[in-house]
Amino acid sequence: MSDSKRRSAKLHGDRPAASSQRGYLDRKELAASAFERTRMPMVMTDARQLDFPIVLANQAFLELTGYSAEEVVGQNCRFLQGPGTSPAAVAEVRIAVSQEREANVELLNYRKDGSAFWNQLHLSPIRDDGGRLLYYFGSQLDVTEYRKVQYLEATEHRLLKEVDHRAKNVLAVVEGIVRLSRSDDAALYAASIQQRIQALSHAHALLAERGWQEVELSEIIKRQMESFASERVSMEGPEILVPAMIVQPLALVVHELLINAAVHGSLSAPSGRLNIHWQEVLGQGGFKLRWQETGGRTPSSDRQPGFGTAMVGAMIEKQLLGKVEREWSDDGVVVDILVPIES
Repeated sequence: MSDSKRRSAKLHGDRPAASSQRGYLDRKELAASAFERTRMPMVMTDARQLDFPIVLANQAFLELTGYSAEEVVGQNCRFLQGPGTSPAAVAEVRIAVSQEREANVELLNYRKDGSAFWNQLHLSPIRDDGGRLLYYFGSQLDVTEYRKVQYLEATEHRLLKEVDHRAKNVLAVVEGIVRLSRSDDAALYAASIQQRIQALSHAHALLAERGWQEVELSEIIKRQMESFASERVSMEGPEILVPAMIVQPLALVVHELLINAAVHGSLSAPSGRLNIHWQEVLGQGGFKLRWQETGGRTPSSDRQPGFGTAMVGAMIEKQLLGKVEREWSDDGVVVDILVPIES
């Protein structure tokens, strides 16, 4: 008897959870029939061969993927992956296999014709009597339509619940932008409005991604920083969750500070640096953010506050009911902002 046959002889299937005497005696043939006739796509991969090739696949799997038996057998299941497949989901599968454990992963796969489908993949190791891994069993479930329905239901629910609240909040912030923006030049005025509306749009997108729930302060800052990514910018602070209702005005404050740093402050000079640090305010609720610019352009002697400074003050003190303090020096500026969560 060959070595492979001796190893297979040590493989015994799981006992049925319920069976008659005859059913138990015929369990192997019945299991084989069920594997082939079930509407659920299934495969078996050989864990003893390099790269876990498929050694069994049922008709449902061929129908789901559009591949023929000749194209499937001997392939690793990754041939179903494509440009939209999440690397995180693939890594989850890889780690589970390397640890020889079960896994349930939802990932985007592709049929032979290039069409995509969402696959609810279940993996389960099959071992011999000595505990040695022989095969991996994989079942697939096309959950594309379910995901569509689930998404539509969730979207409709959130829309009905939030549309009035969102509209009022957004219009209030836009009104503030238009009212506070100013310029003697019509083109500059329009550009300043557009930039601030874009900043508001970034914050709106972030809220939508989070389901209009609380958002981490670091994420608010990072989203506004995307166009200003630089090794000269550092950020540090604990995880602080910001209520949805103050995310947009706070994002506009960060935007104004960034524009000022890029045009007049530390980010306008090659040697400049920007450090953003935040911390919780214990006993009071809320947080304190320190915006520190160093090595930028030397500020003018009169250090008159500009329009951006006035707008930051209005957003923090009038809308967020917080406090803002600035301290200029020959090396830059420090802005301390206190925001009460209760605002």
